[in-house]
Amino acid sequence: MKTILLAERDAFLIGVYAKEFRNSGFSVSIARDEKNIINRIKNINPDVLILDAFLEKDAGAAILRELKNDLQSKDLKIILLSYFGKPEGFEEFIGEKNIKCFSKSEYAAKELADEIKILIS
Repeated sequence: MKTILLAERDAFLIGVYAKEFRNSGFSVSIARDEKNIINRIKNINPDVLILDAFLEKDAGAAILRELKNDLQSKDLKIILLSYFGKPEGFEEFIGEKNIKCFSKSEYAAKELADEIKILIS
C-alpha cells in the first residue's frame, strides 16, 4: 500500500482528503506543522507528500528547500496545494519533475487522488 503524508493546516480539508485517499487505497499519515513534517518523512518514508503551500507563513518553501537538499528525500513526489494554483514564492520549484501544483478550489479530493495515482505510477 502506498503511503501519503498529508501536511495541511485546515482540519476540515484534512478530514476530506484523508477519507478520500484512504478510500482510494492509500495509507495516510498527517502532519500539521513544519517540524513534524520533516521528522515524519524520515520516519515513514512516504511515497507522496501533499503539502499545503502556506502551512505556516513561508514554511512550505522552507520545507521544499530542505527536502531538495536532503539525499534521502530529494526524489520524494510532492503535491503542492494552494488556493491559487501556482503560489507566489515557489517559482524555484515549479517545473521540477517530482513537484506538481494544484489548486484546492479547482480539484475535488477524488480528482486529487486520481492525480496522485498518476504521479506515483
